[in-house]
Amino acid sequence: MINKLKILLSLVLVAGLFLGCSHKDEVRVIRLGHGLPEGHPVHKAMVFMGEELEKNSKGKMKLQIYPSNQLGGERECLELLQIGSLDIAKVSAYVLENFDHRYKAFTLPYVFKNEAHRQKVLDGPVGQDILNGSGHVFLRGLCFYDAGSRSFYTVEKPISTPEDLDGLKIRVMQSHTAIEMVDNMGGNATPIDFGELYSALQQGVVDGAENNPPSFYTSKHYEVCKYYTVNKHASVPDILVLGTKTWESLDPQQQKWLNDAALSSVPYQRKLWADFEKEAIQKLTEAGVEITYPDQKLFAEKVKSMHTSEYLGEELHALFDKIQKEAQN
Repeated sequence: MINKLKILLSLVLVAGLFLGCSHKDEVRVIRLGHGLPEGHPVHKAMVFMGEELEKNSKGKMKLQIYPSNQLGGERECLELLQIGSLDIAKVSAYVLENFDHRYKAFTLPYVFKNEAHRQKVLDGPVGQDILNGSGHVFLRGLCFYDAGSRSFYTVEKPISTPEDLDGLKIRVMQSHTAIEMVDNMGGNATPIDFGELYSALQQGVVDGAENNPPSFYTSKHYEVCKYYTVNKHASVPDILVLGTKTWESLDPQQQKWLNDAALSSVPYQRKLWADFEKEAIQKLTEAGVEITYPDQKLFAEKVKSMHTSEYLGEELHALFDKIQKEAQN
């Protein structure tokens, strides 16, 4: 009921914004919703994108950003995109795989060999084909943002080996892949909305979670969890996703302005991310978090079955093979 009410209020808000600005000198306002705080590098990249959009269009298009889940969680925002009540959302591939199963290829544990491999895939034909291929669910990807690598953080003890996960409830996103990954490693995967995670950690509803260093830091989860284990089990990208209803309502020039602005924000976001990731690790250390670097091969061994055709099916396994070949070229 709360989620339905939130979506209803969001619809009223964004509809009012659209009507309120549609007659003002024909300025097209593009509304973007996401769940991160304003200090996050992803939000700053969106601000840069908005500046580029306004500059490219000479003021004929503007970006209005709603951070911190003002318009709902990632799944709710995607549903708003599908019906045309929101224009763009920043979502994790973890959430998007529930709408287009091909994004599952990017959420598999240890699918990328390193950062260079990840960027090569996302910037190349494989990434572009997936961005452009979600029209059947009324969505269209604009670009990928770097979200680093995800690792475990816990309240009571560090995770040095997969065996340390035994009996622990680990928060994951609402993703079948994330659930399977944690369960295969020995933990008890527990999907919880990110906005509710701080209190869930405080109250012992879960024993830990998994995320990248900037999100661990900006969420202040380190105030409860004093152990961060850098096992880098997944490198799941963020995606800027547009609703096809919005895309088809734009003329070709407006589409170009918007697409160019999004692409121009990508290298800016990556630079901000790299800098902030280093800063986050330093800040976490200063805050008394114990940061450990276990043998990643121990964790990778536990999820090898998730890379097989039996688990993925023929289509996704063929896509997985394409991604692996990019590391060899």
